[in-house]
Amino acid sequence: MTNKKDIHLYTASTMNGWKPVIFLEEAGVEYELTYIDFSKKEQKSNWYLKLNPNGRIPTIVDRGNNNFVVFESGAILWYLAEKYGKFLPANADDKSRALQWLMFQMAGVGPMMGQAMYFQRIAAKQGEVHPFAIKRYVDESRRLFEVLNTHLEGRKYLVGDNYTIADMATYPWARAYYWAKVSVEGLPNLQEWFDRIDDREATQRALEIPKPFWEFFGKGDIEAFEAANAERFKSDVRK
Repeated sequence: MTNKKDIHLYTASTMNGWKPVIFLEEAGVEYELTYIDFSKKEQKSNWYLKLNPNGRIPTIVDRGNNNFVVFESGAILWYLAEKYGKFLPANADDKSRALQWLMFQMAGVGPMMGQAMYFQRIAAKQGEVHPFAIKRYVDESRRLFEVLNTHLEGRKYLVGDNYTIADMATYPWARAYYWAKVSVEGLPNLQEWFDRIDDREATQRALEIPKPFWEFFGKGDIEAFEAANAERFKSDVRK
């Protein structure tokens, strides 16, 4: 009989989709992974909606906890950190700080960067060009980067010297500044934070699971990837 891993992760290679992969790889936790294929709309299939009523990725099922289901990437990171006692400070104040910055990513960095990416890399490629929306989301993303840059002065990570779920949540989004066309010029603390996490082997390994999309980070055949990505989400563009 094959021993099943406690954590069954349903995900795809997106900024949110990589978050639990980063945790699991950094924590050295064995897990089972099911790739959700957007081209087949698997995230909208009946079987998946029973796990995640929002029809988004990622989702985990914890077989070690009576098949308990967790959806929403930030909630998954929080759950995993509590379950394994890793990457979340034990000190109450620092724990609160980590969760504050996790919420900062969930409420700010992710949504703003996501819209900056959508309007420039997907909608515009389908003939829907909205300069006001693009400026709005790019400018707000840059403002949030400036907040991060100021906070990171004198700190290795978002909560002092310790790598936490707040960093894991924020990194894949902020590091994709190229894809969102948001400048990081004049933000040395943020860039040094990028460099620090770029050097973490487990985090970089996670960015290749289920498959690498280094184009998000400015590497590879950008033009071809952009065209394919825009086509993949063509049905999402409202005409």
